[in-house]
Amino acid sequence: MVKKFFGFLSAVLGLGLLVYVFVPILLYEYGAVSRSEKYLSPIPEGEVWAADMGEGIDFTKASNWFPNANPPENENLGVEYYSISIPSLKIENATVRIGGENLDESLIQYAGTALPGKKGNAVVFGHSILPQFFNPKDYLTIFSTLPEIKKGAEIIINYDGITYTYRVEDKFEVLPTDIQILEQNISDSYLSLVTCVPPGHPLRPKRLIVRAKIIPPVNTISQ
Repeated sequence: MVKKFFGFLSAVLGLGLLVYVFVPILLYEYGAVSRSEKYLSPIPEGEVWAADMGEGIDFTKASNWFPNANPPENENLGVEYYSISIPSLKIENATVRIGGENLDESLIQYAGTALPGKKGNAVVFGHSILPQFFNPKDYLTIFSTLPEIKKGAEIIINYDGITYTYRVEDKFEVLPTDIQILEQNISDSYLSLVTCVPPGHPLRPKRLIVRAKIIPPVNTISQ
């Protein structure tokens, strides 16, 4: 009787663990189908990026996210780090490293993309895992709730002693082969936040892009 009880208990706990892990992924996928968000590049049903099928891909390394891209070598800009806050996601003064690699230590701004406040597109990568493990102080979980950000949310950057505020304009998903999101649009100052989705998915087949535009403190933006 005791053995049957513990066997039943083990089965229930095992099932509960599976539900705890996989339900958030399934809910995300269901939401992706039902949402009206647009895609930069359509993702055919059932398509999975072939490289993500291999084992051993380290998603804490920024260079593995868009392997077809060829970032330039870092310039000596004088400023290596800055901070970013997203009040709606309870992220406060998170460190961004310009041209870095290790996403377990900080957020990473992709090398060669525009600096905050400058015309162009600043692209910032952040790691994510299952949303129930979200901790805004842990860089392995920091963008786990990024899919929940709403249009109009503010993103605040403190760069080299100057504060810049960006407002979210769009949110969409792309494949890792879609490196167009790294391109520069010099019509204004933009910010793109990037994470792998679905959060917690072992293959990480897509990239979520949150695109924001600066709210100018003055009439002009620095060149």
